[in-house]
Amino acid sequence: MKNRGFEIAKGFEEKGINLPIRKTKFSAGYDIEAAEDCIIPVFEAGQKPTLIKTGLKVYMQEDEVFMLYNRSSNPGKKGLILANSVGVIDKDYYGNPDNDGHVMFAFYNLKPEPVEIKKGDVIGQGIFQKYLVTDDDSADGARVGGFGSTNK
Repeated sequence: MKNRGFEIAKGFEEKGINLPIRKTKFSAGYDIEAAEDCIIPVFEAGQKPTLIKTGLKVYMQEDEVFMLYNRSSNPGKKGLILANSVGVIDKDYYGNPDNDGHVMFAFYNLKPEPVEIKKGDVIGQGIFQKYLVTDDDSADGARVGGFGSTNK
């Protein structure tokens, strides 16, 4: 039985994607790399964030969530901030029909010049966490899509 972990998302099987690892015994987060080279443009009001592909999908238990966090060095060194502050990957995102559950980081660049990300650069970290529901919770909807599909 699989409890939680990482797999390569469809379309990235032959692209040399490294599964995330923790670097030290007491690290909470798994370091996640970019799946390909990309440029994050200088932020302008009204623009959409740049989605950085990881080539990964995650599986987990029913009462767990996978949280995406920025690297602590990204804002100061590269001017990169997460557009959503913290990314939330729900259990039912895994294997969805839109994008197979492909995990992506949504960044804005606050530096005055574009920022280049190279394939294999660590762009963030992910942490598996348990979550709780209220006594009167009655959620019974089913996910029917990928990124940004919760209310569709």
